Amino acid sequence: MRAFTEHPKSVGETYTQHMGSAFSFGADMFVTSICCFLHGIFPFLFVTTGKECVQRLHHRMVTHRHRQQSASDIAPAE
Repeated sequence: MRAFTEHPKSVGETYTQHMGSAFSFGADMFVTSICCFLHGIFPFLFVTTGKECVQRLHHRMVTHRHRQQSASDIAPAE
């Protein structure tokens, strides 16, 4: 059971919350990948879609995520 909860817990989410986030990221990347393929054929379509997706997902995953600090993450005071 730990295999299903260890990583979600490390990013401050429950298993269900993490699954929802992963599905949301996957859906966004799936739609964007189709747009990128179409952009390859028709360069005038979806000109900034790939860049915007990467920026949006980076913001959600790295800059905006609220992580819960565990006791092991807190450095002892000197």
